[in-house]
Amino acid sequence: MNAPDAVDMVPAPIARGVPSDDDFARLAAAEDASFWFRGRNALLVDTLRSEFPGARSFLEVGCGNGYVLAAVARARPGVRVAGSDLSAAGLEHARRRVPDAVLLRADARALAFEGEFDVAGAFDVIEHVADDESVLAALRRAVRPGGGVIVTVPQHRWLWSETDRYSGHHRRYRRRELAAKLARAGLRLRWASSFVTLLLPLMAASRAWQVLSHRAYDPGRELRVASRLDGLLEQAIRLEARAIGRGVRLPAGGSLLAVAERPA
Repeated sequence: MNAPDAVDMVPAPIARGVPSDDDFARLAAAEDASFWFRGRNALLVDTLRSEFPGARSFLEVGCGNGYVLAAVARARPGVRVAGSDLSAAGLEHARRRVPDAVLLRADARALAFEGEFDVAGAFDVIEHVADDESVLAALRRAVRPGGGVIVTVPQHRWLWSETDRYSGHHRRYRRRELAAKLARAGLRLRWASSFVTLLLPLMAASRAWQVLSHRAYDPGRELRVASRLDGLLEQAIRLEARAIGRGVRLPAGGSLLAVAERPA
């Protein structure tokens, strides 16, 4: 495998449009073996712990197979966890991973929660929704006044590629764009930081290689990373997570993390 194949620094897409049951099964089998999912989990768990240490309840919107929910449940055993997703297949995997979680099949734009959680999150979800601000507004409604919202999205429009098209993305975000959408949804931004920063040059090279090579797009390529390289890539994301936890706000990267709150 040449270098550009190995470093497409976003979670691998699983299907164009609505994922199938098989898509979720393949992704569930790959998540533990992927630097991206492990590294992002470390960042999210650290952020939840540092920004909302007193949280006793957490909702993940678009929880998929429950990979993040399981990490939160392990790291914060006193926190009541809940997840929603449109996919029954994803929720079945989530039930096996987090048997004590409250799980429901629901449209992220129309959640029936009002002030029920201390923190809610959507991780690489809102870019899949044309009306992304409706999801942000639903997250605001779901948390109590003074509660928190954590969001991750793909960043930098110049990184747009076949990976985004295949994944069903509507957009990649600019930082100011996401901040403005959070504000319009009634959320107050605490801070935002890029991540997948150290790997950004390799990610850009991979995107360029997709165009220049003229090869047929392989949607599973991003998950097929040699184990030694996979470990190095994970360490890069974990290094960024430690820096972010110490208050460093990274200016550029393949992804963007935002922490906001519902005004009291």
